[in-house]
Amino acid sequence: MNADSIRQMIETGFEKAGLPGARADVQGEDGVHFEATVVSEAFAGKLPLARHRMVYATLGEKMGGEIHALQLRTITPAEAAA
Repeated sequence: MNADSIRQMIETGFEKAGLPGARADVQGEDGVHFEATVVSEAFAGKLPLARHRMVYATLGEKMGGEIHALQLRTITPAEAAA
């Protein structure tokens, strides 16, 4: 697993639909531990836990398997601009 593959899964989907219009910046050098900042309008009005669950849903069974750990920062475009 690599950071670019995770970015693509978040933005376009894997087992489920991705987050349409999302932008993801994913970092991770060891192939199992990653950090991601995900910017999506879909996060508006949602608490952080709900936002994280939305991202995890795009990754499906890869979470806890090929992706051992994923540290997330989930923000809306307005929050990113602030």
